[in-house]
Amino acid sequence: MKYRQPLRPKLIKRVLAFLTIPLLLLSLSFYTEPAQAKITPKHYTDLTFADLPEIKIPEYQRLELENGLVVYLMEDHELPLVSGRLLVRTGERLEPSEQTGLADIVGEVMRTGGTKKYDSDTLNQILEQRAASVEVGISNASGTASFSALSEDLEEVFGLFSEVLRQPAFAQEKLDLAKTQRKGGIARRNDDPNAIGSREFRKLVYGDTSPYARTQEYRTLANIKQDDLVQFYRSYFHPNCMILGIVGDFDSQAMTALIKAKLGTWPMKQGAVAAAPPDAAQVETGGLFLVDQPQLTQSTVQIGHLGGRLDDPDIFALFVMNEALNSFGGRLFNEVRTRQGLAYSVYAVWSARYDFPGLFVSGGQTRSETTAAFIKAVKTELEKVREAPLTDKEIQRAKDAILNSFVFNFDDPSDTLSRLMRYEYYGYPEDYIFQYQNAVKEMTAAKVHAAAKRHLQPENLVTIVVGNAQKLQTDLESLGQTITPVDVTIPPPVLLESSGANS
Repeated sequence: MKYRQPLRPKLIKRVLAFLTIPLLLLSLSFYTEPAQAKITPKHYTDLTFADLPEIKIPEYQRLELENGLVVYLMEDHELPLVSGRLLVRTGERLEPSEQTGLADIVGEVMRTGGTKKYDSDTLNQILEQRAASVEVGISNASGTASFSALSEDLEEVFGLFSEVLRQPAFAQEKLDLAKTQRKGGIARRNDDPNAIGSREFRKLVYGDTSPYARTQEYRTLANIKQDDLVQFYRSYFHPNCMILGIVGDFDSQAMTALIKAKLGTWPMKQGAVAAAPPDAAQVETGGLFLVDQPQLTQSTVQIGHLGGRLDDPDIFALFVMNEALNSFGGRLFNEVRTRQGLAYSVYAVWSARYDFPGLFVSGGQTRSETTAAFIKAVKTELEKVREAPLTDKEIQRAKDAILNSFVFNFDDPSDTLSRLMRYEYYGYPEDYIFQYQNAVKEMTAAKVHAAAKRHLQPENLVTIVVGNAQKLQTDLESLGQTITPVDVTIPPPVLLESSGANS
């Protein structure tokens, strides 16, 4: 039998106190219950709330180094942490179509491939020992790099971050691994009907060769060599093509000195200008398309057409339209899902982009046997928005939802700083988000209706269904449109691919 030490007097007192406090609170609740029972609870519509305080952006500094690097600094001493984010004027849309996947791999291997001073394992170990991180990635319209660190490790971690940016090794074995991982992704890309629908919808609208819709294939990965990574990096990674933002527990003067020491000596590229974004136009105008997935018992549907940009004069009215259509209790939810019972999920979103036209996409998921009825119901609701204004009640509910949640755009200083950087990157005014807020306050049903009439285009709606063709064929024929099959067969891998530095 193990010997147990007796409880010490101090510990006994703590245990008794721990047990006594809940009992005391419980007794007080019984004591006060009669008084509480006299209070008549109000209906939630009778409650009133004070106005939210005015939103103020935290103080920040903007400076530009002699080599063209733009820097934003925002001190936040709440926690002993510092994080940074870098925007690079590049993107997947700038890679050659025959090398689709190149930019994505450049971003990954910049980080995973280590630097000329530290191999990948050593770099990872140094960062892990300090609970720090350094990450790099390239998306469709920009490149990003980031770091996070404790304040006490800032100088060392920022040095590693700078080295990853300035001296990436692009190790061949990490390139090979990245390509292998993406081949696995290609092999599995038809596993998710939602992913199939989104991918093929973009191809129908933008065209399958558009930089906004093309996909990585075995053959495009086979065309990517180590030298291609180096050349892509040299084309776009220059300090005068970058915006750096840092937020956290630091002194701005000391931080500026550190940035100049690590990145200020990086030579600028003379004559470097931001590449013009590729244009976008709608390829398929109208039509009904079907992706056969025999194993499915439900259909995934997308209906839409080419959208617009965030600098469109009607954009804020379209955002209010989004809220009125999609919110819990919105038109689509009430009519298509609740009243008609046709959908597991239903939505319609005007999804704009900063510097190229985005998409207008509606749709959802429904049973195979109700697919045609679902498509009709969604199109009917879209036509109603064009034909007549939303009610004042719908508009007010949408405005309240947007304005009451507006404060959450500012709950984290790093989000605020990233937004300022993004606005500069795309050439938007720094008060764009407040323009949005003010426009929503002044929004009317007439403005939303006018915007809907201008931008929703029934004649251009492309409809794609992912489901069991055998079950769907007769049902879809009732729509009176020609059904065009979409082949999603994955092209086979390249059989012969040279190895080594040229693979």
